Amino acid sequence: MQISIGAKKIITFLENAGYEAFAVGGCVRDYLMQRPCDDIDITTSATPIQTEKVLADNGIRFVETGLKHGTVTALVDGDTFEVTTYRTDGDYKDSRHPENVEFVTDIKEDLSRRDFTINAIAYSENAGFVDLFGGRTDINNKIIRAVGDADKRFKEDALRIMRAIRFASVLSFDIEPNTKKAIFDNKELLKNVSAERIFTELSKLLMGDSVFDILVDYRDIIAVVIPELEPIFNVAQNTKWHIYDVWQHTCKAVEQSPKDLSLRLTMLFHDVGKAFAKTTDENGADHFKGHQKISAEYTENALKRLKVSNEIYDRVMYLVPIHDMHIGTDKKKIKKWLTKAGEDRLRDLIEVKRADKLAQNPQMTAEELKNLDVTQSTLDEIIEEGEPFAVKDLAVNGNDIMSVGFKGKQVGTVLNILLDKVIDNELPNDKDVLIRYISEKM
Repeated sequence: MQISIGAKKIITFLENAGYEAFAVGGCVRDYLMQRPCDDIDITTSATPIQTEKVLADNGIRFVETGLKHGTVTALVDGDTFEVTTYRTDGDYKDSRHPENVEFVTDIKEDLSRRDFTINAIAYSENAGFVDLFGGRTDINNKIIRAVGDADKRFKEDALRIMRAIRFASVLSFDIEPNTKKAIFDNKELLKNVSAERIFTELSKLLMGDSVFDILVDYRDIIAVVIPELEPIFNVAQNTKWHIYDVWQHTCKAVEQSPKDLSLRLTMLFHDVGKAFAKTTDENGADHFKGHQKISAEYTENALKRLKVSNEIYDRVMYLVPIHDMHIGTDKKKIKKWLTKAGEDRLRDLIEVKRADKLAQNPQMTAEELKNLDVTQSTLDEIIEEGEPFAVKDLAVNGNDIMSVGFKGKQVGTVLNILLDKVIDNELPNDKDVLIRYISEKM
């Protein structure tokens, strides 16, 4: 296994001082899966004080980031490495953090406290791989398996429930039966975990290649952390446009959207209002009039509780209530959408509508998907040609308008009128023509 020069230095210095030291966890797992690894964590038999002395003796800077839990962060050539002493954990009274830890000298005790077998593998050049729980076999078989007693692992730290389904989504692994049972048995413990940590795992889960399967199979877990979604789990859609119920359609729409967190969150929430807007006509066809507004209300509650960033909140809350609005293929209409939404948000809306259509009945959506391609290519053309679609693109500005005699709010009104005229091709975007028009006609 190839590890970075910085990590190799730290491990070598610790070994030369008489201690054991290994790269451990995700970096080893990712190496065995031939995946890139950004962070290398190191575990050692040295206590934190002993670790600090070894680092200091070898001229390596360090920061005392988590001495209570045995962690020192070393800084080598601009990279950081968490160096943590072998430990066992005390009782978990909050389903998240151990009350205390005990430092030990046997790596088996340290590995036995970790969450999943695929993350409980250590490596050093001297010792090779230390794999005491069959992690490499589970990697080869694409299995997520808790280390030891799965029920105990999740009771210790409920966030491991979200980590398990996140790994299954991202790695396209199956969760072995005992671990899966323990996940469902302990799902309510997720209510003890902070919203920030839940959202971190959810964000990674939504980016996974197997997100559709995980959202469908583990919907009861999702319902604990996002109860707003539960009402759509069993809502049928008896309409020619759909082949899935609302939840399956939602999961498929997430899968079909680009791997952009805001867009995937938009698809996760876009139809949540259908549970409350559903009506069935005399022919047995279902309708969901007004579900967009209801979806936005539930989305807002969920995003605020999950404490998402302002940027994510703004993008999702813009898109959910308008996800069903028609854009069209006409250049004038697209320019007016650009005027109203701006380029970035219009591109977002196109992607949202495409994902929505790809999650519907393919026999009904071919033409609409083709039209979205036309819309996107026309948008590209408008941008590439620099065609005007905003007041700032006009050949005149506020000073030009005031020079003709307009004042105050009139200036903005005139500019918007001129923009409409230019977009509708009633006037060219030429300064002399625009000034003459407002002088003679307004």
